[in-house]
Amino acid sequence: MIVNFPFILEQSKSPRREMRRRNQSLVTEFILIGFPIAQQLQVLFFVFLLNIYLLTVTGNVIIIYIVKQCPHLHRPMYYLLINFSFMEICYTSSTVPKMMGIFFLDNQFISIVGCITQCYFVFVMGGMENYLLALMAYDRYLAICHPLRYPAIMTTRLCCMLTAGCWLATFVGSILPTIYISRLSYCGPNEINHFFCDISPLLEHSCTDTTFVKQYFFIIIWIVIFSCAILTLISYVSIIWAIMKISSTNGRQRAFSTCTAHVTVVAIYYGTVIFVYVRPTTGDSLEVDKMVSVFYMVITPLFNPFIYSLRNKEVKEALIKYFGNYITFTRRSSLCCGH
Repeated sequence: MIVNFPFILEQSKSPRREMRRRNQSLVTEFILIGFPIAQQLQVLFFVFLLNIYLLTVTGNVIIIYIVKQCPHLHRPMYYLLINFSFMEICYTSSTVPKMMGIFFLDNQFISIVGCITQCYFVFVMGGMENYLLALMAYDRYLAICHPLRYPAIMTTRLCCMLTAGCWLATFVGSILPTIYISRLSYCGPNEINHFFCDISPLLEHSCTDTTFVKQYFFIIIWIVIFSCAILTLISYVSIIWAIMKISSTNGRQRAFSTCTAHVTVVAIYYGTVIFVYVRPTTGDSLEVDKMVSVFYMVITPLFNPFIYSLRNKEVKEALIKYFGNYITFTRRSSLCCGH
């Protein structure tokens, strides 16, 4: 199954419009308009995006490495975290490098094959993010609300099965619409008003009937996004209710601090995704969608490593211990070389 599926439910195209589009020449590549800005600011935006991309990838790679290197972190919670960090690296890598190429190299062209391939990986990673957010929220619900039963319920075996099932569902579920999209014919003009190949503006260029694929997206969106969002919401509401029962003021404040940060990231993600993919479309919807997409494609992946990992006490201690040992080893090596 897939999640991050944009769609536009439109009325059937009129025969005249369909005939006009069929009479137009077929396109072999698209032009990603991106964000038209003054040429003097393009380098500045490129540097800005490059820094965000490097921070996002570096933060998530560090989390993956630290969890793998520390045996006491080999638990379901951190196994989910590794999958989440890996997904974020792939998610942001599927769009941001091309976006940087638009600003720095002025390379706005993308082939139809490249465009459809980008769509496929956006489908997969977007879907996986929804699943992982729900699984991570449910894991914390079990740990906080049912601490005695948690080790028996959320075993490593179950955690591996759940994550493997989610990856399989997103990869397999994304194949059918991707194959269907690849068999469509596309007419000019070949400009896509976005910074990546999103399905909604892509289908706008189709010369053939897209009713099936739009209906497919509609069903998947409501099933996956809202089911994951509801499960995540119920989990965090239950967690907050359990925190309210903590007698210690300091303990309650620490728990609320971490929980609030998690809920904020989840709210930003689902708020933007639902706004882009579920709301009724208007004439300026594509322009608005493009701006809002920056939040869940660029901004949210940047903050997730800090919210889900660096605010975690065990992860912070592991980071301090590892980098402390690394600095000590480096200093000793320098002294030895010096002598």
